[in-house]
Amino acid sequence: MLKLTNRRPSGFTLIELMAVVFIISLLTAVVLPSFFRSGDNRLKSEARKMASLLRYLNDSSISTKKILSLKFDIQEGSMSWLGPDGEKSEQVKSLAGVELQSKGDIKEGQVTVFFGPLGITENISVHLKNDKKAMTVTLNAISGRAKITDDE
Repeated sequence: MLKLTNRRPSGFTLIELMAVVFIISLLTAVVLPSFFRSGDNRLKSEARKMASLLRYLNDSSISTKKILSLKFDIQEGSMSWLGPDGEKSEQVKSLAGVELQSKGDIKEGQVTVFFGPLGITENISVHLKNDKKAMTVTLNAISGRAKITDDE
């Protein structure tokens, strides 16, 4: 006598396949754009860091009543500063220039900016640029606010 067993067919159902394809496409849609915009994100990150540093030095000089300095080396793509917590330096690969009201637009060499007991005395603009995009970080001497703008 032949016995029939209830065998389950091997393989995946259409619903299981659709669910896997949906999950993979969702992950791809989330991850892929970040690969293409990584240069822009890096530039935005450096601009935010620059704005934060300018505000920090301005506010620290006012609160401590000390003279603090920020030195840009445009050829080297670096900056160093003397803050309340000592001297520090950092590389800024996208540094393209610095603009001061008293000295104009400086695109080469070194520039030192001083923050006095009343804060910075003139507006400063730091120009950042990579292969695709340019941004400017401006610190207003009167309000002490930093503003980041896209340069098109």
